[in-house]
Amino acid sequence: MKQIIRVLILIAMALVIVVVASNALKHERPQPRAQLVGLAPPATGFARAQGPQPINFPDDFGPHPDYQTEWWYYTGNVQTGEGRHFGYQLTFFRRALTPPAQRKERASNWATDQVYMAHLALTDVAGQRHHAFERFARGAAGLAGAQANPYSVWLEDWQVEKVDTDIFRLRAAQGDIAIDLLLKDQKGPVLQGERGYSQKGPDPGNASYYFSQTRLATSGTVQVGNASYQVNGYSWMDHEFSTNALSPGQVGWDWFALQLDDNSELMVFQIRRADGSLDPFSSGTLILVDGSTRRLSHDDFEIITGVTWRSPRSGATYPAEWTISVPSANLVLNIAPYLADQELNVSYAYWEGAVKISGERDGRAVSGSGYIEMSGYAGSMGGQF
Repeated sequence: MKQIIRVLILIAMALVIVVVASNALKHERPQPRAQLVGLAPPATGFARAQGPQPINFPDDFGPHPDYQTEWWYYTGNVQTGEGRHFGYQLTFFRRALTPPAQRKERASNWATDQVYMAHLALTDVAGQRHHAFERFARGAAGLAGAQANPYSVWLEDWQVEKVDTDIFRLRAAQGDIAIDLLLKDQKGPVLQGERGYSQKGPDPGNASYYFSQTRLATSGTVQVGNASYQVNGYSWMDHEFSTNALSPGQVGWDWFALQLDDNSELMVFQIRRADGSLDPFSSGTLILVDGSTRRLSHDDFEIITGVTWRSPRSGATYPAEWTISVPSANLVLNIAPYLADQELNVSYAYWEGAVKISGERDGRAVSGSGYIEMSGYAGSMGGQF
């Protein structure tokens, strides 16, 4: 789904306004949410995802500024030749501050109606540590932005760029970690939902336009401290743009991007409601070996949780064990995190982490790795905007 926390974006982008206005606090820890929520611009006047429309490549890799919110989401599992395992996350978020009809041309190179946020995280399994960082910048003066041709998304020196046919380079560094990775798309873009239209709730416009690259062969280097590691593995990219929010009663979601060793993939998400039930707009996609897809409704899969993990920072309790069943595909997957503590306690606390997979398809063993995002455990996503 790659629905990273709409409230996080509201809060974080409001923080950017504060940072820009004061020309201070760059990269410092944000102020409490209650001081910032009121600064988020209303959603009126922006384009909305109202139904299926053509998704065009490469144009739709680029930004869609008439929609209020957009993200480019890269996650992956890589390892050294000796088997040292890393998970990584590099994500970029764009937030429009002004509806299209209200935008005005301004002479200053610093003027903008778009702001950006990015997250960089690395799970070092052998080191038993999850590193996470957050940055903000205005979409002006070259500080942050996105473009379709040639494709690039950046925030300062964190960057994704297309370097050759179906090959993308990711570079980012902060603190004790750095990544420099080449990703080669082996299946092409996958349209999620109904031809790229992903419904999240019953309200008009409560949806996004959503596509993925579900099998990106990955090679490059990961740096931890003074040590640099040559790695290989697979990555996943999600791109969504929308003007929407959770419907009343929806409090959070769990999103799964799973890559199996038989060269198939599975994306499912479930939206949780305040009464403990699952929303019927939960859905997913099964991506087969040849790249063809099968849409899954909420009745087509089941997610059962097991043991839990409690964060010592946010106090949230997250599932830490899952079994996913897709009866129509004779598929049962058992999933566990590489590390229990993969919480990002940034502008808003959420869990996003690398997971390992074992299970069966048609009675034959399968395994793999993937990424899971869990929101709404540290506080409801509903009623905050």
